[in-house]
Amino acid sequence: MAYVLKGFPRLSELFIASEIYRLEQLEVPLQLHVIKPADETRKHGIVEHIKAKPNYLPATASLSATTLFRWLTLHLTDFLPSLAKVLKRRPLGFFRALFAASAQSVRARRSFFAWPRKLYVKEFLQAAYIAANLLDSPDVGHIHAHFCHGSATVAWFASLMTGLPFSFTAHAKDIYCEPLNPAGLLKRKLRAASFAVTCTDANRAQLLQIEPKATVHLIYHGLNAEFTALLKRSAAAPQTRRQLRALGVGRLVEKKGFDVLVEACGLLQQRNIDFQALIVGEPDDQESALRDRIQALGLTQYVRLTGPMSQVQLYEEYQRATTFCLPCRVLDNGDRDGIPNVLMEAMACGLPVITTAVSGIPEIIKDGVNGQLIPPDDPRALANALLRVEHNPRLARRFSINAQQTVREHFDGEMFAAQLAGLFRSALA
Repeated sequence: MAYVLKGFPRLSELFIASEIYRLEQLEVPLQLHVIKPADETRKHGIVEHIKAKPNYLPATASLSATTLFRWLTLHLTDFLPSLAKVLKRRPLGFFRALFAASAQSVRARRSFFAWPRKLYVKEFLQAAYIAANLLDSPDVGHIHAHFCHGSATVAWFASLMTGLPFSFTAHAKDIYCEPLNPAGLLKRKLRAASFAVTCTDANRAQLLQIEPKATVHLIYHGLNAEFTALLKRSAAAPQTRRQLRALGVGRLVEKKGFDVLVEACGLLQQRNIDFQALIVGEPDDQESALRDRIQALGLTQYVRLTGPMSQVQLYEEYQRATTFCLPCRVLDNGDRDGIPNVLMEAMACGLPVITTAVSGIPEIIKDGVNGQLIPPDDPRALANALLRVEHNPRLARRFSINAQQTVREHFDGEMFAAQLAGLFRSALA
């Protein structure tokens, strides 16, 4: 299997590293082709246990910030040997991919009289680089990409060049934000792919709405391998009466709804509730706004933003918390989560969860059974839900037991990795 990834390893994509590790444990041989150079110094511990070494494509400047001619002047020499090899060994595939890239460049232009989109020139060259490597790897029988926009487009072009079948995993934003797959591109990739995989039933329904004839498999991520190992090694924390301690985990982006959590904390302070809140995650475009709002509400002693943590550190925070909050929302551009993997982590630790019925979240959280679902963008509802759990220990205990049972019985990551391995073995056969 040749995996095509936009970046690797990434802190926010532990589910991909966990999947690769588990596939290797199941003896599925993998190559990793990574479009962007490694750009993060921190990485999860599981990455050290992955045998396949990333094959990074040549680093390139931003195409959007310059002209195509200037970009080609800087970078074409990096790709010329690959282009020559593919043209010589697979001339028909080369021109099929060139036609597909050229046609998409024209279809996706911003207006009838606008220039063709230059992005697909870059992705054609990246596909040629990968295809040239694959032509020297006769044991590779299938190409698979993660995310159904850029990396899947590169995988499709490489498939056309090499004649190898391809597939992709679609996640969240990549499915719902049309500008990432303009002019019907996702529909064409669904038709061309042997199959697609996605991580929620809501996503599967959306993909089949885009292309009813596509083969789309639902395979949940499940609890990641590193966290599963932590749970097996660690004893459950004793249940004691503690101060209300709300925990949120995720990148500091708008769709996570952490601003709603901050506003809910302001309401708790007005009610003289003794509480602490911790938001753990990579800094992103909402960090400044969150810090400003925490300051404006006088919450600096009650709400902290910590930045990212290792899985061990995060596990310890799950043990300290009394409630997990992730008030997700759908953005105007369609961006949304699927099933945030941190929900499974919190549930596996027995934390009562408060979240929203966005996208695939109702597939794991059943309101009033193993957690609470509140309306998006409703700080008052979130504050009330926090107090409901705080003032009703029996309810909190029921949520805790049912949440752990849900993850244990229905979101076993090793089981889902075995399903994916079966798909890949069938594809290779």
